[in-house]
Amino acid sequence: MSDSTSTPSPISGSRLDEGEELDLSTDLDLGFDGAEDILRSWRKGMRPDPDLTVSEWADEHRWLSSRGASEAGRYRTARAPYLREIMDALSPRHPAQRISFMKAAQVGATEAGNNWIGFVIHHAPGPMLAVLPSLELAKRTSRGRLDPLISDSPALRERVNPARSRDAGNSMLSKEFPGGILVLTGANSAAGLRSMPARYIFLDEVDAYPASADEEGDPVTLAEARTTTFSHRRKVFMVSTPTIRGLSRIEREFEASDKRRYFVPCPHCGHMQWLQFDRLRWDKGRPETAAYHCEGCERPIAEHYKTQMLERGEWRATAVSADPHSIGFHISALYSPLGWKSWQQIAREWLAAQGSEEMLRVARNTLLGETWVESGDAPEWQRLAERRENYAGVQIPVGGLFLTAGVDVQKDRIEVDVWAWGRGLESWLVDHIVIAGGPDDPACWDKLTVLLGRTWGCANGAVMVIGKLAIDTGYEAPAVYAWARKQGFDQVAPIKGLEGFNRATPVSGPTFVDATIGGKRLRRGARLWSVATATFKTETYRFLRLERPSDEDRALGVLDAPGTVHLPDWIDTEWLKQLVAEQLVTVRNKRGYAHPEWQRMRERNEALDTRVYARAAAWIMGADRWDEATWRRLEAQAGVETRPAPPPAVATEPVSPTPHKAGTPTTPRRKRRAYTPNFMRD
Repeated sequence: MSDSTSTPSPISGSRLDEGEELDLSTDLDLGFDGAEDILRSWRKGMRPDPDLTVSEWADEHRWLSSRGASEAGRYRTARAPYLREIMDALSPRHPAQRISFMKAAQVGATEAGNNWIGFVIHHAPGPMLAVLPSLELAKRTSRGRLDPLISDSPALRERVNPARSRDAGNSMLSKEFPGGILVLTGANSAAGLRSMPARYIFLDEVDAYPASADEEGDPVTLAEARTTTFSHRRKVFMVSTPTIRGLSRIEREFEASDKRRYFVPCPHCGHMQWLQFDRLRWDKGRPETAAYHCEGCERPIAEHYKTQMLERGEWRATAVSADPHSIGFHISALYSPLGWKSWQQIAREWLAAQGSEEMLRVARNTLLGETWVESGDAPEWQRLAERRENYAGVQIPVGGLFLTAGVDVQKDRIEVDVWAWGRGLESWLVDHIVIAGGPDDPACWDKLTVLLGRTWGCANGAVMVIGKLAIDTGYEAPAVYAWARKQGFDQVAPIKGLEGFNRATPVSGPTFVDATIGGKRLRRGARLWSVATATFKTETYRFLRLERPSDEDRALGVLDAPGTVHLPDWIDTEWLKQLVAEQLVTVRNKRGYAHPEWQRMRERNEALDTRVYARAAAWIMGADRWDEATWRRLEAQAGVETRPAPPPAVATEPVSPTPHKAGTPTTPRRKRRAYTPNFMRD
C-alpha cells in the first residue's frame, strides 16, 4: 500500500496501513517507556474543552495578581456572588446580546470584565474590542490589569506570547491569541473605534466617554457598528458608574433593559428585598452604628450578616425590556462584600458630603450607583441684583489671584468680560467692555489688542494683566484666527463651542486648523480649543445659587463657599438678564431618548457666553489642576493671606490631547514644564 494511504502513528512515528489499529503492546515492546501516559495525554489533548460559563472559567483558571488586585490569589466568584449571573450572561450559550451594568464604585465590575476577556482568549476566541474613556487610560489598563491577567493565569499565558518577544502579536494595545485578537482603544479615538470588525465589545466607564470621538460621532455607536457582521453571535458589555440624569449613557441603557435588581433575604424574617439607601440608618452623628433595616420586619440587620445574604441572593427583573436580547443590572455599594466597603464607611462618606452639592453628586454616583439630578433653573435676575457688591474702590477685590477674559464677536460689536479668579474657582466680575465696529472694522481689532496690555489694580497696589483671553470663533472665524495668530497663542485662545456635556474634559485641544492670513491660506495656521459649553453653563448656574454667609457669620470668620460668583454694583440689569438668559430643559430625540439641552429664554445672552469663555480660559491656564504650591505663590503675589484649599468645585481631570490623525503632518512639540503663572506687575 502506498504512503498516500497510510497515516503516521502518534507514538512510534511509523505509518499505519488503512484499516490497521494502533497496538499499544507493540509500541511497548519497541521499548517506549511510559507509552500509556503518552497515549493518555494525546487522547486528552484531542478531547474538546469543557463547556464552562465565564464565572466557572474564572473560578478554575483565574489568578489575581498583587499588582492589580487588593486580594491576590485564586479568583473566587463566591466573594461577590452578585457577579455570577452578570458574567454568565457573557457566556456564548446565554441568549443576551447587550448587557448593561450600572453600578457603584468598588463592587468588582472591572474584574468581571477582565474574566470575560480571559474566557474569550481561552474558550471562545474571536475578535474583541475593549474601549476605555481615553487612549491613555487604555494604555494604563493594559499595563496594570491585562498584563497581570495574562501572566498570572497559566491558561492565558500559554496562548498570548510575551510582549517582549519579537513579532509576538502582543503590544500595549493589541493582544493576539489563537483564533482571535483583543484590541484596546480610547473613546476619544475615532480611528481606534473603526479599527476592525468585532464579535465582542467591552465598553468600560461609558459615562466618562466624550460626547464625540474626534467629532465623528458618539463613541458607543461607533463601537457597536463594529459588530454588524456578527449579528446574532455578538456580545456587548457596557459598564459604568452613572453621572447626570438625562446625560448618563449607562442609565439610558439600564432604563431600556429589564432592570434587574439583586434581591437578598433578611436573616431574621427571610423577606426578599433589594437594598436601598434610605433603609441604611444610624444614630445621629454616629455612622459607626449604621445598620440596614428590613422592609419586611423593620428589624436592624448587622453587617456581619451580609455574606450569607449575598450567598442566598438572586437577580430579579423589575421591568419588561422591549428587546429580549437586552438585559440590565444595577447594584449599589451597599452590596460591597465585607472588607471592600462597609456600611459604616458609606454612612461616613454620605455625612461628609453634606453641604456640598458637588460632593453629594459624587456620593450619589459612587455610593448609590445612581444619577445626579442637575438643577438647571436660572436664578432670578432680581435676586442677583440684590447681591451686587461694592468693591470698595478697587478693581480686583481681595481673593482675586488672576484674570481671564471672555470675548463674544457680534456683527456690529465685540463684547468682553474680564473675570478675576481665586481659590475654589471663586470669581469676581472685574470689567465689562463693548467695542463698537464689529469684525470687519480694523480699528475694532486694534482696540481689542490694546486690551491685552491693559492693567487692573489690586487691593495691595499691584496690578494684573489678562492671563488668558478666550475668543469665540462662531462668527467670522477667519478674522478671529488672523487676529489671534498675530497676537500669539500664549495669551489668546480661539475657542469653538460643542454640543453636549463633558464633565471630565470640558475643554479639549488645541487642534491645528487652517487660517487665512492676508488673503493667503495658511495650512494649520491657527490653534483651536473645543469647549463643552453646556458643562460650564450648568456650573455657572450652580455657583450663582450658592448662599452667601450672613453678616454675623462673616464676623465670625466664615468665608464664601468655593465657586461663589461676585458681581459689582456698577453692572446694569440688562447684563444680569443676559447672564440668566438660558434654561436647561429636557428634550427627546427621534429615537425617544430624553436628554437635557440649554435653550434661550430671551434673545440676548452675551453675558452668559462671555462668562463661559472666561471660565474656559481659566481651565486652559490650568486653574483646575494647580497644586497647593502654585496657589500659595499667587496669594503671595497678591498679598492675600494663605488659607487651606477648599474642596474642588468641579472635576479636575487633565485635558486629553487630541490624537494625531493619519495623513496629517506632525509638528514637533516642545517639552512641557510645570506651569507657573505670573500675571502681576509691580
